[in-house]
Amino acid sequence: MSSKKVIITCAVTGGIHTPSMSPYLPVTAEEIADAAVGAAEAGAAIVHLHARNPNDGKPDQSPAAFEPFLRSIKQRSDVVCNITTGGAPGMTVDERIRPAAHWKPEVASLNMGSMNFGLFPMLKRFKEFKHEWEPAMLASTDDIIFRNTFKDIRIVLETLNETGTRYEFECYDTSHLHNLAYFLAEGFVKPPLFIQTVFGLLGGIGSHPDEVMHMKRTADRLFGDQYRWSALAAGKAQMQVVAMAAAMGGNVRVGLEDSLWIGAGKLAESNAAQVVQARKIIEGLGLEVATPAEAREILELKGGDQVGF
Repeated sequence: MSSKKVIITCAVTGGIHTPSMSPYLPVTAEEIADAAVGAAEAGAAIVHLHARNPNDGKPDQSPAAFEPFLRSIKQRSDVVCNITTGGAPGMTVDERIRPAAHWKPEVASLNMGSMNFGLFPMLKRFKEFKHEWEPAMLASTDDIIFRNTFKDIRIVLETLNETGTRYEFECYDTSHLHNLAYFLAEGFVKPPLFIQTVFGLLGGIGSHPDEVMHMKRTADRLFGDQYRWSALAAGKAQMQVVAMAAAMGGNVRVGLEDSLWIGAGKLAESNAAQVVQARKIIEGLGLEVATPAEAREILELKGGDQVGF
């Protein structure tokens, strides 16, 4: 597979931003499916998926909440569906793993270490909320540990390895790369590892170019040719890190989970708009965007015919 092929992942809704922050954040199953298909049509090879309560937008990790949009996306697109095992801060690992265990996707996300997960600064920017749970959830994150112990990670791996699901290993700091190296050495995971380095979230590593370089150098040292690198940045650094990662030979992730914005002070009106912007950056560097079929080959996925939906 040509090294010029860049995989774009689009994380369409997540569990961080709340409905009051943007009218464009997908909440209902229909909105999530439409957002995922739109992102795929714009050039995303993978869509990273969370579910929400359609009435108030609260994160929902019940397998039933995922079913309508998973089936709709599969009927309408060959995009790779990646189901979260992160859910939202405060959920137990048993809650978080249920959708992926039930639906057996080609890819599931997996956070590689416990960490502070500070969303409370958003309360300075957003003052009016439609639902009581929104400010309460944000405020609570000044005293929350997003728990991903070695035991938690092992539970996810032991559960999902049996289904042939592979992983988007979300690494928010250097220690998370070392945690992944431990699980590789112990035989719990196998290459090629799809490593998503995450920048700019309070509690994890920052988004300065030096920090992006540091994570890439560390991953290179630990994993050599056994991994495929991708990068995302929260908020305003999103497209800066897209440009840097693509120029360094990596893959990229965008989407309204990671940033609500398309430019300074301008909300993104769709996930597809961010994919289009990332694609322009990638192609402007003389690189090519990977198709879903090419992403499956690069990451050695089991195929869309082997999932549970």
